[in-house]
Amino acid sequence: MVLGKVKSFTVSYDCLNDSNVPLFSSGDSVSGRVIIEVTGEIRVKSLKIHAKGFAKVRWTESRNAGSNTAYTQNYTEEVEYLNHRDILIGHERGRFLKHLADEDNSEESLTTIHSGRHEYAFSFELPQTPLATSFEGKHGSVRYWVKAELHRPWLLPMKVKKEFTVFEHIDINTPLLLAPQAGTKEKTLCCWFCTSGPISLSAKIERKGYTPGESIQIFAEIENCSSRMVVPKAAVYQTQTFYAKGKMKEVKQLVANLRGESLSSGRTETWSGKMLKIPPVSPSILDCSIIRVEYSLTVYVDIPGAMNLSLSLPLVIGTIPLHPFGSRTSSVSSQCSMTMSWLGMTLPERPEAPPSYAEIITEERRLSNLETPTAREEFEGPLFAYIQEFRFQPPPLYCEIDPNPDQASGREEGRPDTCPSR
Repeated sequence: MVLGKVKSFTVSYDCLNDSNVPLFSSGDSVSGRVIIEVTGEIRVKSLKIHAKGFAKVRWTESRNAGSNTAYTQNYTEEVEYLNHRDILIGHERGRFLKHLADEDNSEESLTTIHSGRHEYAFSFELPQTPLATSFEGKHGSVRYWVKAELHRPWLLPMKVKKEFTVFEHIDINTPLLLAPQAGTKEKTLCCWFCTSGPISLSAKIERKGYTPGESIQIFAEIENCSSRMVVPKAAVYQTQTFYAKGKMKEVKQLVANLRGESLSSGRTETWSGKMLKIPPVSPSILDCSIIRVEYSLTVYVDIPGAMNLSLSLPLVIGTIPLHPFGSRTSSVSSQCSMTMSWLGMTLPERPEAPPSYAEIITEERRLSNLETPTAREEFEGPLFAYIQEFRFQPPPLYCEIDPNPDQASGREEGRPDTCPSR
């Protein structure tokens, strides 16, 4: 059969990254090839490609219309990001001649493909406007793909589709995402007419933006003044929010978590940079009108028999990791603020007096400095060394008592005052 002459029909992308995975961003050029391998000669009307990208949301809800009547309400929405078509073999036919079968299958309109492997290149530009990152969620998705269609006379078209991934980059090296996040909460437990002491929770992280594979340093203080045994914990959650027809559907999933030590009554626990690693997850999606993917760090106290005391800090999972300079700056600033607030190292109310000259310079050093070099221009060495040497010169000789009070008239004649040498 003629159908059996097509051995393989595939789409391949030209990957420019080291991972050999088709990853693109807005404004990038997507290129690839449609590969056709045939075992014999075939006649082709056209070979077309269709590149498309869209976000789609869909879920259903059951509704009651009466005592014995129920129906299902569908919620769907779609946003298009990419729609590109191209013809690799053949040409555009006249709009009014497409319905003529004899014209469509004429010998002049057919292309012969000989036995063997054939590659047909394609290329197109992604829109410059921000695109939604590829995503697969419970009630929606963001997908990008290229579909190739091979049309031959008197046969059904052969179709093949292959997806590619789009990342809308989020650079965490911005002031907003490098800002520390902190919060404090307190809760008092009540049992009938008895009230126990409060449970307090304070937590802070050094920044808001992270990338997958990084670890979040958690600084926290948990004080248990209640009569119960409590357990401090922390977790990273992903929240998927879908919008359609004015309605909203939300799904919350656990991404990573950790557990602290059990805390008995009257005890306090301090986390000085407890590490919670972020696993490989999808970046945050913040610019799509129908799908949002957000993250948060929840530090909470698990209280048996009562609702947990919970503190949520927002996170943004980006694609561009922290620069070394940004990491150092963020770390230094956050560590300083942590030390001042969490460890209680406040500045003294009255500044301490500076040390005296005698406390800094020993007697031997002072005597050696008295022997001032006669030729300063002969001093060799770096400028910093010269400045240090200059700083340690002894103070000039000074005297407040006139050693020759009877020679006041002599001063009028031009004789100078003198002080006894030390």
